[in-house]
Amino acid sequence: MKRPITMPALSDTMSNGTLVRWLKQAGDPVKSGEVIAEVETDKAIMEVEAFHDGILAGPLADANREYPVGQVIGYIDHKAVLTASERTPEAAVAPPVVLPPQAQPMPPPASAVMAAKGSQAESPPPPVIEAQPSSSAVFAAAAAARIQPAHVARSGSDVAPGSSERDLEARAAPIATPAPPAQTPPLTPTDPARHLPGLDLDAGPPYRIVPAPGLRAAVARNMAASTATPTFHVTASMPFGPLMRTAEEHKTSLTLLLVCACAKTIATHPVFNSTYTPVGLAQRERIDIGIAIDGPDGLVAPVLRDVAMRTHGELANDWSALRDKALSRRLALADYRGATFYISDLGTFAIVHAFDSIVPQGAAAILSVAAARDGEAFVTLSCDHRVVFGADAARFLQTLQGWLADPQKLL
Repeated sequence: MKRPITMPALSDTMSNGTLVRWLKQAGDPVKSGEVIAEVETDKAIMEVEAFHDGILAGPLADANREYPVGQVIGYIDHKAVLTASERTPEAAVAPPVVLPPQAQPMPPPASAVMAAKGSQAESPPPPVIEAQPSSSAVFAAAAAARIQPAHVARSGSDVAPGSSERDLEARAAPIATPAPPAQTPPLTPTDPARHLPGLDLDAGPPYRIVPAPGLRAAVARNMAASTATPTFHVTASMPFGPLMRTAEEHKTSLTLLLVCACAKTIATHPVFNSTYTPVGLAQRERIDIGIAIDGPDGLVAPVLRDVAMRTHGELANDWSALRDKALSRRLALADYRGATFYISDLGTFAIVHAFDSIVPQGAAAILSVAAARDGEAFVTLSCDHRVVFGADAARFLQTLQGWLADPQKLL
């Protein structure tokens, strides 16, 4: 029995996925839990595991093509798993012999079949003789498989030699149809972009619609959803000289020191570890901080877990692994979901004096960090006004300033 392999939903924003490559070929044995393919989601390249033992069977979907979630991209045939004693050596199997329709043998009675099975261990198996089915049998199978009779080859009044019901089943198996390559939509009066509220594209130069890549489309959806959050922003100047010196002296990440300082501050002001819900604030029991990274295809925010309760060495190892996975687009779904607080750092761009960020859904605040000048850097705390108020933000920044002024305590 063939079990289908479908394009998995590997993130909550994924509607399509690109099959990057197969790690196994048709005919290869696979075990449950074994990685068989790689799929590109809207945020990363992720691994697809087999859910059953068996043989990878075709038809297999083409690599480097996009398929909708749930689309069949291949099969695992568990009937093909045979023990060594059950397998028939290839040398003992004679090639199929095709008999003319009038010479087709009658099927043996069930008792003869059982007797033959009982004597397999005593004598080698006889040559396999595969009879040519009549045209009526094949066309009946074609009808059952929903293949049009015009698509079944004929030779005179019979089906082409070698055709069988098994051939028709193989032809009838659903094949994963790749999504067509993205085309630039024509400019027509029904173009949806012509009817967006407040947007009059026809008033400007000629244009063309370029479909957004998966990651940018996901970010656009998330940001659009986040704009419904009522927010306010508070900006302050922070001492970054001590932080930069400590990072250099201890050969550690300045970003990681900043993350640890935020976690210590959140521990002092736990309301910043809460999330608004219509029935009240969800108070988190662990501080998980998402760190925005400028990845190969855009913005992604891997999450460091339980930052306030773990050692600096443990966090350094985790952050190094997460950063490498983000830059190579290997983040798993659990690597970038569920942050309670976010940090966006543009300090590597000397031109950036100050900026603010959109508060992601599920968080109370996000800290935006600009480039340092003369040992000082402007940071902006963007807050969900349903969770915290202006005075809360001011107290948060005061506490954070103390940690940044003496970062040795973070190690």
